[in-house]
Amino acid sequence: MPSSPLDAADLRSRVQMVVDSFLTQQEVILNGVGCDVSPLLDSVRTLLSGGKRLRPAFCYWGWRGAAPVDQLSDPDFEESTVQAASSLEFLQGCALIHDDVMDGSDTRRGLPAAHRQFAAMHRGQQWAGGADKFGEGAAILLGDLCLSWADELLLNTALPQKSLSGAKRVYNEMRTELMAGQYLDLLEQARGGGSIERALRVVRYKSAKYTIERPLHIGAAIAQAPQSIFDSYTGYGLPLGEAFQLRDDVLGVFGDPEVTGKPAGDDLREGKRTVLIAIACERADKVQSRQIREKLGDQHLQLDDVSILREIIENTGALAYTENLIGELLNRAIDSLSNPDLNPDAAAVLTELAHAATTRKV
Repeated sequence: MPSSPLDAADLRSRVQMVVDSFLTQQEVILNGVGCDVSPLLDSVRTLLSGGKRLRPAFCYWGWRGAAPVDQLSDPDFEESTVQAASSLEFLQGCALIHDDVMDGSDTRRGLPAAHRQFAAMHRGQQWAGGADKFGEGAAILLGDLCLSWADELLLNTALPQKSLSGAKRVYNEMRTELMAGQYLDLLEQARGGGSIERALRVVRYKSAKYTIERPLHIGAAIAQAPQSIFDSYTGYGLPLGEAFQLRDDVLGVFGDPEVTGKPAGDDLREGKRTVLIAIACERADKVQSRQIREKLGDQHLQLDDVSILREIIENTGALAYTENLIGELLNRAIDSLSNPDLNPDAAAVLTELAHAATTRKV
């Protein structure tokens, strides 16, 4: 197996080829509109250049885990599956762009977030109106464009109709769950956070299902797999998706900026009501509670204040609790791969992917 399970079957480079080829096709259409819209394509190209490709990986290996011999032996079928899996990168692009607008994030993967790029372009050209409003509007449209392109890339695959209709049914559910999860996240910020249970509900619908469970289900649908495979993928995908997001929450507070591409403690400045914060709030004493209320969500939070909040998260046991929970969820996920109907080679890659998703540094 390659050094990273994400590179098994040369998948990352194959996904990049699909993304690049599709964007080249869209460039012809956009060029017909005029050069003024070229920044839209440039922004998407930058965002979708590289990356972990987790969602395509889970989709592809979900298919490999359940596919019958005739599908596995057909190179055209496999390439169509890679194309279908690659469509998830555009859905992810939509989610990231809109999420950065809602969170007011400055950066994404070490570069200015899309709405900041367009705001800077507005200022540089000294156009009329507010630069920030222009940037947010352009980013919303860009996210919508990515969502449209995700549909187009999926629906234009050469998969058999039964495989494609099954995949599209799962895809439709996944989009609804994702947007509902995004709303739940907004709601939690507006409410000022709440219980650990509510924070975990956000994790499940905003991240866990569309990152792992539903991509696996799309792969299973392409394979026209029996219900037992879907059930195993749910048993694997939901706990692993939750563990993946919990790791993201930890990195948002304790991650190395040079690795994550985000400023130190960026989630604290944004005031994200994560499971990590919910646990800290539940266990904090009066002094710690006051400091959380005063500092969490302060966009001008200094590094000393970040250190104070980090200490509170550690001293309340919130970090240790979250790390233990990640481990428990990981074990539960891997146990669900014991289904004898799963292709053992695919199950081995899914096991490696589970470890990679929960031990990552970015």
